[in-house]
Amino acid sequence: MFDKKSRSFFMIPYIIWMLMFVIFPILLILYYSLHDSNGEWSLVNYKEFFGKTYMWMTFYSFWYAFIITLVCLIISYPLAIIISRSKYKEILLLLLILPTWINILLKTYAFIGLFGKQGTINSFLEYIGVGTQSLLFNSFSFVFVSAYIFMPFMLLPIYNAVSGINKNVIDASYDLGADLKTTFRKIILPLSMEGVKTGIQVTFIPALSIFMITRLIAGNKIINLGTAIEQHFLVTQNVGLGSTIAVFLILIMAIIMILTNTKNKLGGRK
Repeated sequence: MFDKKSRSFFMIPYIIWMLMFVIFPILLILYYSLHDSNGEWSLVNYKEFFGKTYMWMTFYSFWYAFIITLVCLIISYPLAIIISRSKYKEILLLLLILPTWINILLKTYAFIGLFGKQGTINSFLEYIGVGTQSLLFNSFSFVFVSAYIFMPFMLLPIYNAVSGINKNVIDASYDLGADLKTTFRKIILPLSMEGVKTGIQVTFIPALSIFMITRLIAGNKIINLGTAIEQHFLVTQNVGLGSTIAVFLILIMAIIMILTNTKNKLGGRK
């Protein structure tokens, strides 16, 4: 075992990494957010951000992130239970994890090929007589593609929690006369709640600030905070306002992590 001095020594690379690539960038963003376009200290960026336009944008960002997270949760929870009870759970998990190895941009372009006017789905609809439909550049396609991309991040924590439940506890519930609904409500759901909270955390936070899918799938008809940051940094060159939005997102993400972060019975982090 390493003594205290040795452990402190091995912490040095980690501390340097955190300072260079986490703390310093956050402080730099905070610095730019407190300066106007002339480089003067000012709160004008925060005043503009808390105006009507960006407050509506914030509301829509939270709304779509909530919808995406909810869709992922509704699909992932029963799917996690089914996989945990399957004989082929390893193969099924591998099939679910494989898409995460593919770049998100490639997956987004794949859906453009599927949903486009000359895409596979429209070709099938035209073949059966339904006709070509407008499947891209709307809220449905945005939520659908986003939910597909974030699904593994919701499913895996729930699967780990569900598969860790002692089967004897569930069997005891049935032996004591509880039906499936009561067993789920009293046993399975409470014991898997840690996985649900983790899944919500790792799904809601990135869904709150995505911008690539809004541009390619929604056609910029959906403008969220992530898209606004991209526009201010790359198009309007308003680094101060873009940094202000980024500071707000960082604070919101920290609050979400605190609210969804729990401790186990021994007091350690799960």
